[in-house]
Amino acid sequence: MGHSNCFFFFFLPVCLCSSSPMTVRKGKSLAISIQEHMAIDVCPGPIRPIRQISAYFPRLSPTSSFAEPLSPNQAAAPGLLSPGHAGQDGGASGRGGGGSSGLLSPLLPGGAGGGGSLSAMSSMDTSIEIDSCDSDDNTSLGTLEFDLLYERATSSLHCTVLKAKGLKPMDFNGLADPYVKLHLLPGACKANKLKTKTVRNTLNPVWNETLTYCGITEEDMYRKTLRVSVCDEDKLTHNEFIGESRVALRRVKPDQTKHFNICLEHPPPLPSPTAMSTALRGISCYLREWETEQQRSLEERGRLLLCLQYLPPASDGDVTAEPKDKARGGLCVGVKRCAHLAAMDVNGFSDPYVKTYLKPDVHKKSKHKTAVIKKTLNPEFNEEFFYEISFSELATKTLEVTVWDYDLGKSNDFIGGVSLGCHSQGETLQHWIDCLKNKGMKVERWHTLTNELPGSTQQE
Repeated sequence: MGHSNCFFFFFLPVCLCSSSPMTVRKGKSLAISIQEHMAIDVCPGPIRPIRQISAYFPRLSPTSSFAEPLSPNQAAAPGLLSPGHAGQDGGASGRGGGGSSGLLSPLLPGGAGGGGSLSAMSSMDTSIEIDSCDSDDNTSLGTLEFDLLYERATSSLHCTVLKAKGLKPMDFNGLADPYVKLHLLPGACKANKLKTKTVRNTLNPVWNETLTYCGITEEDMYRKTLRVSVCDEDKLTHNEFIGESRVALRRVKPDQTKHFNICLEHPPPLPSPTAMSTALRGISCYLREWETEQQRSLEERGRLLLCLQYLPPASDGDVTAEPKDKARGGLCVGVKRCAHLAAMDVNGFSDPYVKTYLKPDVHKKSKHKTAVIKKTLNPEFNEEFFYEISFSELATKTLEVTVWDYDLGKSNDFIGGVSLGCHSQGETLQHWIDCLKNKGMKVERWHTLTNELPGSTQQE
């Protein structure tokens, strides 16, 4: 190697100064080029084709046998990188045909190196390590610590964002201005986005800030996923994405704080139908249209906290009863608040108010309406309405509660609504039954607002 290096340094200036470095003046071609001299004298072995990275780190299924060939290409490969083959290429290949080429050899059945079982097992361990959050690709984005607590009594989900470490630099000074965003999936929109404050010029920010979602039912905890994103704030340009993590809410037990210390990841890639066959592409398009139609028919528009109370008729000797309660009794409907409403105005907010009906309403006298709360997606109303009705009649009625966006000079926009009655389903039916069973008791429950109501025209 020493002699060949000396030859290389003496020959290089001559090649750089000549007009044609690959030929001699008298027309005689050189036997080998300078590139081949460098490859033979400097490299530990002969020029070999570059294999794909998947050949060295195959992804094995836990149920597959290690004795089986990993793929048809690897099974038919002539062992280009095996030690035995490298040793047949003379002195240069003999220097590199020891342990180094054996370490770089792809897994082949029956190959040298102590059996294929140990090599396959170590390769599978490497594959698992790459997929885990300990890989360099994920740790380069940083880590995030936060706590999750679901309070069943208040139907609230609290996320306490603690701190982050080793975030990826996003600014020219080698630092970042990070903040954290929360979204609930599916159905991520501006209404259910929560955001922390921004910590300036640091890669190890500390927030210690609690963000709260209201109106989260146990059904939401079972089927929803919380997306935690870390972004870099830029005042002059758009904010930049650093990394994210997704947590299934069913991992959080009610009334128990769960701590998370996770590595940030890149967002999952969007599925591309271009690589699928024609039949699979047609099936995927059909399923996508069907899923879109289902989501459109059950689109969530926010949450509503409703209080129901049936007041029985007051006896003649009851002096403390109010005059409206003395005749026949009735249903008291309390509209408490809304949370995470859909934005209907161009400013990203709404001007919401609530209407209630007790249907069927032949004389159209059951309409009640709250006040309008300007520019908010989380309004608080705290208003009550009373319907004078007997208990037997109430069993045949349906309470319809709708939320609207007030627009001056044009028709108001329908945000969402919910129907409660004996013909309802799920949480709404349970709320109605609990109200009828517990006379005189206030029953509060959160309800999900949908973009459609059975038999409703959705016109103001």
